[in-house]
Amino acid sequence: MSNEPVYDLKSGKQTPFFVPKPSPWPFLGAMAAGTLAVSAVLYMHHIKLGGFHFGLKEVGLGFLCVLAVMWVWWRDVIKEAFVDKSLTKETTTGLRYGMALFISSEVMFFVAFFWAFFNSSLFPKAAIDFTWPPKGIAVTPAFDLPFMMTMILLLSGCAVTWAHHCVLENKKDESVKALAVTVGLGLFFTCCQAFEYYHATYHFTGGIYPSTFFMATGFHGLHVIIGSIFLTVCLFRAAKGHFSKERHFGLEAAAWYWHFVDVVWLFLFICIYWWGNS
Repeated sequence: MSNEPVYDLKSGKQTPFFVPKPSPWPFLGAMAAGTLAVSAVLYMHHIKLGGFHFGLKEVGLGFLCVLAVMWVWWRDVIKEAFVDKSLTKETTTGLRYGMALFISSEVMFFVAFFWAFFNSSLFPKAAIDFTWPPKGIAVTPAFDLPFMMTMILLLSGCAVTWAHHCVLENKKDESVKALAVTVGLGLFFTCCQAFEYYHATYHFTGGIYPSTFFMATGFHGLHVIIGSIFLTVCLFRAAKGHFSKERHFGLEAAAWYWHFVDVVWLFLFICIYWWGNS
C-alpha cells in the first residue's frame, strides 16, 4: 500500500503531512461490527429471522470477522509506520490529538452508565420499595474479588508504564517482558470478571440493579479485552524491534488507552462496588 506525498496547493512544495490512500477496511470493519452487534442482539433476545435462530456460532462468526479486519487493518498501519516511515512528526502530533479525542468520547459512554446507576441508587423508585440495593439482590462484597481485580489492573498499569520507559531507554528485551506481563494481567482480569459473572445470583434482565451493574462493568470488561488485543499487537511489534525512542506512537496510544481503562475501573470500584453496594 504505497502512499503519495502531499503538496501545498499554493507553493507546490511537499508538506510533512501524510494522507493514506483509500482503504476498504473502514467499510468492512463497520460491516463486521454490525454483524457482531446484530447477531448478539438477536441471540440474547431469542429472535428468529425466517425461522433461523441466531446462536453463539453466529456471534462467534461476527467476532472472528471483526478480528480479521483488525488484523489486516493493523497490518497496513504498521507498514505505513515502520516500513514506509510515512508518519512524520507533524502526523504523529495529529494522531496524539486524535487518540485524546477518542478517549474523551469513550469517557462520555461511561458518564451515561454512571448517570443511570446514580439516578437509580440515589432516587430508588416504588418498584424496588425505595431501597438500594433492591431486596433479594446478593451483592458482591467490594473488598473480595473486586478488590483483587482492582489490584490486578493497577499492576498492569504499572507494567505498561514500565514498558513505555524501556522503549524510551532502548531496552528492547525489558519492554517485551513488561508488555507480556501487562497482557497476562489483562487476561487474568478478564478471567476474574467472567468468574464473577458466572457466580452472580442475578441476571441482566433481573431489574434495575442488574441492568446498570452489568452494563457498566460489562462495557468496561469489553474495553479490557480490546485493550488486551491492542497491547498484544504491541507485544509482537516490540519483539520484532518496531519501537524505538523516536518512533513508538503505537505503544504510547496503547498505554494511554490502558490507563483510561484503569481509571474507569477505579471509579467503578468506588461508586458501584464500594458505595453502591453498601
